[in-house]
Amino acid sequence: MPIIHIILFEFHPTVTHAQVEDVCYRMLALKDTCLHPTTQKPYVKSYGGGRDNSPEGLQGGFSHGFVSEFQSEEDRKYYLEQDPAHLEFVASLKGVVENVRVVDFEPGKF
Repeated sequence: MPIIHIILFEFHPTVTHAQVEDVCYRMLALKDTCLHPTTQKPYVKSYGGGRDNSPEGLQGGFSHGFVSEFQSEEDRKYYLEQDPAHLEFVASLKGVVENVRVVDFEPGKF
């Protein structure tokens, strides 16, 4: 069963628009730069995201959201713990992102 991975970013107030755009472009590029260790092909099934535009006012400081999908728990585990492209990206967020929220779920599993 696929796993949906949702990430929300709250950027430091001093971060420029150009820095935010850079993070977003690099985040979206992970779909192509994260390669499976065996096949050396992209393994993230889907990836998307962007700037919040909800009129509800419930963002709590989070301005950007991203959603990715993994085919299996093994793929997600590799992505989170070992994938060099993802780990490099996460390390680059220090000093730019103030807060992160992550929620994962399997569709239809309660």
